[in-house]
Amino acid sequence: MDPSQLLKGVLDLAVLAVLREADGYGYDVLRRLRAAGLEDVADASVYGTLRRLFAAGALTSYVQPSEEGPHRKYYGLNKTGLDLLAESTKTWNHFADTMSVLLLEEAAA
Repeated sequence: MDPSQLLKGVLDLAVLAVLREADGYGYDVLRRLRAAGLEDVADASVYGTLRRLFAAGALTSYVQPSEEGPHRKYYGLNKTGLDLLAESTKTWNHFADTMSVLLLEEAAA
């Protein structure tokens, strides 16, 4: 199974989870996702997800000057984002539990 196909369905949840730990700019979020084991995540997918979640009202943003280059746009979770993360986590856990049971039943057959 192609992991990138699985990732498409849960990238919002992964980005929200990363931002729960600390605010971050696009490349920082991408780096943290890859460090967590999502090596196949594409740059454009993460930047698009950040823009989409911001437009949906789940994230705050602010610009911070950088001594290493251009100013960076940081994203953080707001109340709507925290609520979305909690709801999505519950949905993911239910889905993962269901799949685990199905796969165990399949293996036992």
